[in-house]
Amino acid sequence: MKKSRQLKGWLLVLIWSAIIAAIIAAPSVLPVFRLNLLGRYLSLAIVALGVDLIWGFAGLLSLGQGIFFALGGYCAAMYLQLNSSANLPNGIPEFFSLYGIQKLPFFWEPFKSPLFALIAIWLIPAIVAGLLGFLVFRNRIKGVYFSILTQAALLVFFNFFNGQQKLINGTNGLKTDVTQLLGQMVGSDLVQRWFFWLTAVLVLLTWLFARWIVRDRFGNILIGIRDDEPRVRFTGYNPTLFKTIVFSIAGGLAGISGALYTVQSGIVSPQFMTVPFSIEMVIWVAVGGRGTLLGAILGAVTINYAKSLVSEALPASWMFIQGGLFILVVTALPEGVLGWVQSDGPRNLLTRLGIPRPLSTYPSLEADGDKEVKP
Repeated sequence: MKKSRQLKGWLLVLIWSAIIAAIIAAPSVLPVFRLNLLGRYLSLAIVALGVDLIWGFAGLLSLGQGIFFALGGYCAAMYLQLNSSANLPNGIPEFFSLYGIQKLPFFWEPFKSPLFALIAIWLIPAIVAGLLGFLVFRNRIKGVYFSILTQAALLVFFNFFNGQQKLINGTNGLKTDVTQLLGQMVGSDLVQRWFFWLTAVLVLLTWLFARWIVRDRFGNILIGIRDDEPRVRFTGYNPTLFKTIVFSIAGGLAGISGALYTVQSGIVSPQFMTVPFSIEMVIWVAVGGRGTLLGAILGAVTINYAKSLVSEALPASWMFIQGGLFILVVTALPEGVLGWVQSDGPRNLLTRLGIPRPLSTYPSLEADGDKEVKP
């Protein structure tokens, strides 16, 4: 047992050393376009960590994280739009004039403050997630019904944002690459490099935060809720409270992820709230390793980078590859790649594929002539 823990510890150190070394070397090795892609995929690792918290540790399979991801992106884009509109007619974003709007809508006003925008990026998604979670969990809705409900909420938000053409530019979304930040254009190579470093640091801090949560008593209660919720309730804990808190935390992380992705992709739109995108978040965690945290990061970055490379070479083939990955995880690697490596996965792979593994003799049992066999 002690040796196994030491091996897992060294594996964790090795993986993080490789990640940090790759991040440090990336700006010198990768062209600007590839570096920008890596920054986007690192930002997606943050929302994947949130999915792992609620699914891997609390057993809550949410198919609606795109709601909170998009909310964070809109908060960042609204501030950048206002920050760059001082010299425009009426001091409001240019798209308003297309619809005859002459006065800034009231809910845009607070986003003139950079401090409010920084707080809103994570607080608004966290509050929305907390309210939605409380309404669901207090009625003891869980399992597949919870997944269906979150997906239904996602469709409601998508249709609502898609139809607000006059207020948030609807289907066209809000662009950020041509806005200004600290006297620089957000889409410039210099600012994008800043955001790459910021994203890399926030991924590490988010992982440390998530690890701190699950290593404490709070994490043990989440695992207890996942494995046997009635027993947790019988011991005196309120599962509704803990599930609401962790769902709110995951929503806040999704908001931060959405904001970072928006400023590096150059636009936010209701497309962030589409059903396939939220399902992809689950696939990243499933392939990387549910309940491992680090696997969520590796899954998000690796799968999205592979998607980019494969789509460039064979545009129509990625959906088949992604489907194959999901089938492989469900049938042979239910704990994901990292979970498989950390466990006795390499030895058990043949068994899971239906090929029996030969059993070896117990090493401490030896018979020598008529001597007594001792365990």
